Amino acid sequence: MSETVDKSNKTSQLPIGFALGLTYRKVSGLFQHRLSPYGITPEQWSTLNQIDRAQGLIQKEIAERTGKDKPTTTRILDHLEKKGLIYKKPGERDRRSFLVYSTELGRSIIRETTSIEDSVTEDVRRCLSDQEYDLMLELLQRIQQTVGSLDDSGHQTDEEN
Repeated sequence: MSETVDKSNKTSQLPIGFALGLTYRKVSGLFQHRLSPYGITPEQWSTLNQIDRAQGLIQKEIAERTGKDKPTTTRILDHLEKKGLIYKKPGERDRRSFLVYSTELGRSIIRETTSIEDSVTEDVRRCLSDQEYDLMLELLQRIQQTVGSLDDSGHQTDEEN
């Protein structure tokens, strides 16, 4: 017996984490593929891009700007430093912290690859109207803020995110 699938209802039954994860992996995979000739991953690229945009950030600021935790940020910075894309200087006020700068090679990589990131965004935009794209970003921001304000048990916290 043949069963027909109601495609209009199919996506509304997907768990949100699965749908977001699948979409993230596809978009990130596309970006990864296009970045591969440069020997840098999308997460390294986003970190390097933030450093390049604001030279002299401390690790905590980089983590906040990229939405990564401290151990992940440390790992990414170590990889970028080994590749010669960034360098660190001891902090002036607090010697335990360090300021992070992009090297000329790092700046060059960002200049050469920003158009790749733009092309991935354009590929996504092609399947949406401008209004749908803006709405999608608005909804994703709302989800980030809402989920970011929940504690481990799913209750609203007092923090503003």
